Amino acid sequence: MEKRGRKMGGRREKSEYDQKLLALDRVTRVVKGGRRFRFRATLVVGNRRGKVGVGVAKGSDVSDAISKANHSALKNLVEIQMDGNTISHDVFKKLGSARVMLKPAKEGRGVIAGGAVRSVIDLVGIRDVVSKSLGTSNKLSVARATIEALKSLKKPRVRAAKPKEESVK
Repeated sequence: MEKRGRKMGGRREKSEYDQKLLALDRVTRVVKGGRRFRFRATLVVGNRRGKVGVGVAKGSDVSDAISKANHSALKNLVEIQMDGNTISHDVFKKLGSARVMLKPAKEGRGVIAGGAVRSVIDLVGIRDVVSKSLGTSNKLSVARATIEALKSLKKPRVRAAKPKEESVK
């Protein structure tokens, strides 16, 4: 027995994108009869292989806001140029009052970042990077500035192999 194209009791297939909830806020609107509450979800979505997006949405309940934010993030996916497990060069980006600085790190150093920057970098798939977030502490602004910084990365250079010298006897 099928209902709307899905088998009853069946499981939904898992998305290739992982998601991380950055913030969940209760937003209030005052009307004549009292207060109306809604929820605003800020979500980061990524596949850990170079694609990431940030979505924000409001909903009447928490699950509605999260599903809308997920849809918004999937619409705003961007592809990032990576150099192995790190980034190819230093980058500094300012977006509004949020400023983000990212620097490549050596293999095994790990992700040295906090808050929203760590969430975005983790979902992109970068494993070694050093960062600093300056200016605002607003998670949405910092996440958007991080994505803009990652979008501004140039393609990594391909290192030419050194020709081996022949030994002369």
